[in-house]
Amino acid sequence: MAQFSYKALDKDGKPKSGSIEAANESAARSALTRLNLKPISVNKAGKNGDIMAFLNKGGGKVKSKDIVVFTRQLATMIDAGVPLVRSLATLQNQTESEAFKKQLSAISKDVESGTAFADALEKHKNTFSPIYINMVRAGEAGGILDDILKKLALQQEKDAAIRAKFKSAMTYPLVLIFITVVVFIALMTFVVPKVGTIIADLTSGELPTMTKVMLAISDFIIGFWFIHVAVIVFSVIFLRKFLKTPKGRETRDKMLLKIPAIRILVVKLAVARFSRIFASLMSAGVSVIESIEITGKAIGNTVIEKELMLAAKAVANGEQFSEPLSRSAVFPPIVSQMMAIGEETGQTDQVLLKVADFYEEEVDAAVEGLSSILEPILIVVMGGMVGLIAASVIGPISGLANDI
Repeated sequence: MAQFSYKALDKDGKPKSGSIEAANESAARSALTRLNLKPISVNKAGKNGDIMAFLNKGGGKVKSKDIVVFTRQLATMIDAGVPLVRSLATLQNQTESEAFKKQLSAISKDVESGTAFADALEKHKNTFSPIYINMVRAGEAGGILDDILKKLALQQEKDAAIRAKFKSAMTYPLVLIFITVVVFIALMTFVVPKVGTIIADLTSGELPTMTKVMLAISDFIIGFWFIHVAVIVFSVIFLRKFLKTPKGRETRDKMLLKIPAIRILVVKLAVARFSRIFASLMSAGVSVIESIEITGKAIGNTVIEKELMLAAKAVANGEQFSEPLSRSAVFPPIVSQMMAIGEETGQTDQVLLKVADFYEEEVDAAVEGLSSILEPILIVVMGGMVGLIAASVIGPISGLANDI
């Protein structure tokens, strides 16, 4: 299939432009005719065509909130008996995101030309995850697309709620860290040098060690500020690029699992996501091995993903999924035990949904606990830093007063 850019007129004579996939130019013109468009020009996408295709698909990032609202509304409309193409056209006009509107327009045209809904979504992988696409494909195959979309919407809402709570809980500690850094830099670049000069002029004797250390730090910050800025900028750029590499992600994920307080949160969050996603895929009729592989990629931790990939191989070799889970170094024993119960009763999806509900509550508690631990620690650090600077300044002044 090749990409063709086109200019055409709709049934009202209004000009339209965009891109379409087809085997050749003739097939592209035929597809446009089926869409009630009169082709003016159809050209195979070269460099300019690729740019046009990118713009028509929507170059901007689509927010998860927009996808959640779209999924919930689409499920309601399909459940009410509204045809899929008409539902997509209606939702396309309702969304406020221009990028998402362009993508929905392309999806609607693909579906109207006979493309399966899941295949149309697969052309927009930056917006729709593999989980979303595979569940839609399973829903289309089983004739239960409305039920699948409801489960997808619920799953996305749960994920969004967890992310929102985490961001909310971490806001105050991050603000404290920012204030601490700003206060430290302000004191060391403006206050300490001036006070140090005054003390040096008034004191004939040797300054206390603490004062000399603070003055040395202040001189180093002021004298080599350009080096500090360059190091910070380089470190940020290097770190961002490194974390985008497989090695960088693995290093980050291993470190997160070694910090006790962070490990608890990461594991509980991973279990909650794994349970809900795996249960949704299983209820949609996706095979066990494929469900494990898709879920592993969706969790967002490479260490856990590798464990699940090994578990998928074990299942392919004839083991029950609960057996490799019981040998996991990350998943708590309760997960493998509940999985074994689900496998015995044939209700794996129902059992895992209960596990997901339990661990989502545990994530809330863990986030609040982490926030409550960080806040006093940061306050103590900030107070200690200001106290050391104050002591380094007050000490010589006090000595001078005693001499007088």
